[in-house]
Amino acid sequence: MATLFVARSANLSKWASDVGLPKNIFKVGVVQGGADAVAAALATGWAAEKDWTLVKKVEVGDWTEEEALLRLGAKEKPVDPNYYPRLKGAAGIFKLTPTTVGNHMIIARAMAGNESLDFKLKVADYATYLITFAQPPQAASE
Repeated sequence: MATLFVARSANLSKWASDVGLPKNIFKVGVVQGGADAVAAALATGWAAEKDWTLVKKVEVGDWTEEEALLRLGAKEKPVDPNYYPRLKGAAGIFKLTPTTVGNHMIIARAMAGNESLDFKLKVADYATYLITFAQPPQAASE
């Protein structure tokens, strides 16, 4: 069973804001296995950082990382690892703006009939947004 996860690094977020990227930068990946496999992947680290923390995860059956990144890449543009040498070899790094995620949440709440559109974005909201657009269609409908 594959696990789709969203992780965040505080050090990478600080670096991103220093080089002109939004501070809301996340790693999206898929590993085969459960919580132990995700923990091992986070311990390995990406982009020269080892302080990655799990934000959210979901089981996605036999979905692969390439398929998830391709699906998410249709909605959000990943950070190009060739443009930023620090990210060399780190696939699945996405930058998000509060406007994009906020607009998505407003539409989702309006469609659900929630009249309260007053909210403050949290890190989990960014992760939910990424997972929504990265997971396979059959998992999204469950």
